Amino acid sequence: MPRSTHDDRPADRTRQTPTPHPAVVPVLAFAGITVAVMQTLLVPVIKDLPQLLDTAPSDATWVLTSTLLSGAVATPIMGRLGDLYGKRRMLVTSLAVMVVGALVSAVTSDLLTMIVGRTLQGFAMGAIPLGIGLMRDTLPRERLGSAMALMSSSIGVGGGLALPGAALVAQHADWHALFYGAAGLGVLAIALTLLVVPESPLRATGGFDLPGALGLSAGLVLLLLPVTKGSDWGWSAPVTLGLFAAAVLVLVLWGLMELRRAAPLVDLRTTARREVLLTNLASIMVGVAFYVVSLVLPQLLQLPTATGYGLGQSMVVAGLCVAPLGLTMMFTAPLYARLSARYGPRSTLILGLLVIALGYGGGLGLMDAAWQTVVTSVALGAGIGLAYSSLPALIVGAVPASETGAANGLNTLMRSIGTSVSSAVIGSVLASTANDVGGVAVPTMHGFRVSFLIATAAVAVGLTLALFLPRTRPAATPQLRASSEEDANLARATEALRGFHGRVTDAGGAPVVRARVTLIDHRGRKAGATHSAEDGSYALTVPGAGAYVVAARAAGHGPHASSASHAGDERPVEVHLSLPGETAVTA
Repeated sequence: MPRSTHDDRPADRTRQTPTPHPAVVPVLAFAGITVAVMQTLLVPVIKDLPQLLDTAPSDATWVLTSTLLSGAVATPIMGRLGDLYGKRRMLVTSLAVMVVGALVSAVTSDLLTMIVGRTLQGFAMGAIPLGIGLMRDTLPRERLGSAMALMSSSIGVGGGLALPGAALVAQHADWHALFYGAAGLGVLAIALTLLVVPESPLRATGGFDLPGALGLSAGLVLLLLPVTKGSDWGWSAPVTLGLFAAAVLVLVLWGLMELRRAAPLVDLRTTARREVLLTNLASIMVGVAFYVVSLVLPQLLQLPTATGYGLGQSMVVAGLCVAPLGLTMMFTAPLYARLSARYGPRSTLILGLLVIALGYGGGLGLMDAAWQTVVTSVALGAGIGLAYSSLPALIVGAVPASETGAANGLNTLMRSIGTSVSSAVIGSVLASTANDVGGVAVPTMHGFRVSFLIATAAVAVGLTLALFLPRTRPAATPQLRASSEEDANLARATEALRGFHGRVTDAGGAPVVRARVTLIDHRGRKAGATHSAEDGSYALTVPGAGAYVVAARAAGHGPHASSASHAGDERPVEVHLSLPGETAVTA
């Protein structure tokens, strides 16, 4: 696959990366938590939304679905824009859009306007992969592991902490105050980011893949829409099946288009690498497991004791009992850093999945008292925290430095797909096992236990995927890898071992700086591009073994093309530019 997204600037060995502000990590984590709050902000008032918005229950669910869909679309797109134009710039943009959306929702009780505001709020989900990319690019290596772990976990921390806070506000104030509070958090996050967080020194080359962004957006909407609304429409309804079929068609066509583009929105060949593919699939399973506890425990806690199994707690107490889920995830980050430094992120992911499985297995018998749900929340928070913390480290360790924003954006998208599938499946299970009491569907203990078993099964699938991840030495894991521009160039040199490398020189043998070097495959298609460095060196990765042409061009020189065959060796391909007006071809 072409590495056209690499940073093609010459290596500057004299440049020193400024020491980042000590508050960079807390500020970025705060931004991630603020964004994650949007996902659970309205959970305490879900059952009241039809009345509050004067609409039908099926229409009121769009207030939640719209945020999910826009977040799924925005996550990979904002990651790629961050790689191209600056991750801090796009982070601030994401937060600003969220603030606007929160203010729109704060001043309305009209359904359509509320959906518009919630859609804008969902666009902020791209802030989490952008924050991980900023950490990778600006932090010293000794701080990187725990920092990325905290940022990755912020999506769960924000969701967990928002529940009791939102419940307290909804119980004692007008529900619109929830949005004013979210807007205030967003403004504070923007101000702190501008004051403390430096812009990333790395940039990807190429332009923004607008057709790819539109294709991916259409495919995701067509996929997630029936996933989230299938229980309302019916899983066998023509509209549900039709949307699923359309999603498959659009995503297949989008993938074929992306494979042909020199600078795609998503590098599918990189995504198909075993370590990236298995990590993303495992992320879906972790997302499923995370959302089950968020759906089950609050309902169990708030059901009246007259049911025989409900715990009869208030909305606020229920939120406080589930809050340890997020708190434990937050405090797991330092532990993850130590474990990952010693055993590697693969082992930490496996450990996290095992802890989640134990948490759900034990939770099957811990549903008789409020304190038991706290124990379950703590255990699951520890496991999910370890698993979430491992995911960005595995992704960052498998992709070039200039692609971390887009790659982590795709990984965050996989988690969102997991939570969407979890919401749909668990919602259907609880509805199908509910008892009808006076015309009201009341979830049953059987439904809760089946939901926990589904989460355990998802964890088992994730654990199987994690076991097939390639083993790496702890010394090679991302927390020990460099994050500065200088070390990114070193990583780029390492990539040369997977493709063509050499030097571009003139007729007299002197190096040619900033020559444009293009890789062309046997079908005559562009397979990659880069520029030569100060010493004339260049590096190009290839999608696989085969015959290629390495062509070079520079101002004041004639073009040159060298035929070459890549079979996994490391022999350099030298490119000697001719005099102006001449074209040289070397076999």
